Amino acid sequence: MRNLKLDIDNYRNLLKQYIKFLDENALYQAEQFSKLSIQHNISPEEIINVHIQALKELYPDLPKEVDYSLNFLLETMISYGLAYQEMQSLREQQLELKSEISVAANMQQTLLSTEKPNIKGVDIGAISVPANQMNGDYYHFVSDNQQSIGVAIADVIGKGIPAALAMSMIKYSMDSFSESQRNPCSILENLNRVVERNVDQGMFITMFYGLYNLNSETFSYASAGHEPGLFYHASTNEFREIKTKGLVLGVSKDTTYQQYEIEISHGDMIILLTDGVTECRVGNRFIEREEVLEVIKKYIHLPAQEAVEQVYKHFERLQGFQLRDDFTLIIIRKNV
Repeated sequence: MRNLKLDIDNYRNLLKQYIKFLDENALYQAEQFSKLSIQHNISPEEIINVHIQALKELYPDLPKEVDYSLNFLLETMISYGLAYQEMQSLREQQLELKSEISVAANMQQTLLSTEKPNIKGVDIGAISVPANQMNGDYYHFVSDNQQSIGVAIADVIGKGIPAALAMSMIKYSMDSFSESQRNPCSILENLNRVVERNVDQGMFITMFYGLYNLNSETFSYASAGHEPGLFYHASTNEFREIKTKGLVLGVSKDTTYQQYEIEISHGDMIILLTDGVTECRVGNRFIEREEVLEVIKKYIHLPAQEAVEQVYKHFERLQGFQLRDDFTLIIIRKNV
């Protein structure tokens, strides 16, 4: 405040010069006074107080109404200054939080990264796009020496950093399971116990796990309350839902899961997705599942990766380039 006190005389002279002569140079110097005040963290009410002191020294016989109005202005600016400081503090906290979320999102991408298996005769496409910085969806591939492909797709009921941490736990739990525990029902039962013990009661995880055995040409799978996938039968050019039963992960530690199996022939496709695909919202309505299927049909002739990207772009345009939920889509096609 010391530097401001030293400038009161200068401020009074500038004010007098401007009032008498409307001197533009005085206005310019007043701007410099404002900049100096900002540098020294001088509050708006302190500047108002300086102005009142200078005005009273120049015009000691001001009408009492003007004096009252100046006091009213000073009180108003005191309230304004407090509110402004609070807003600045909240803004700094928000920027700090955004920075932390950005770091967490980058860590999530690293921790949850997975590679698509490159196996002869199998075409795989996968895309997962978060609606916000943190992704509540997750997918993961497990390849076993060209003999089988394990695929997991999951959705956390709950978003943000807690969801990302839960997904990281899921991935590293899966990677720790032995070969004898790789059956879909065993995978889900083991993960269910992990989630039930370690995840907050208000957070649940839906998950689908499938195992494509290249030798037996079968796809076995189980679901923990996840969105039904689709199976495309190439010989009949028909789609049907991959319906399963199973409780979401984390509700009860004693939950068991039923395992199903389908045969895979040339050209057949497994299509897995999250509810960010099937519950796409346009205006005030959710699109029907039949509409989703029509969009997928439009692009199934393309290579799998190109197909999932085109389906995503279609729904992104449909929602005005603003996703309302995380979007994850996987296509696995048998080519030979």
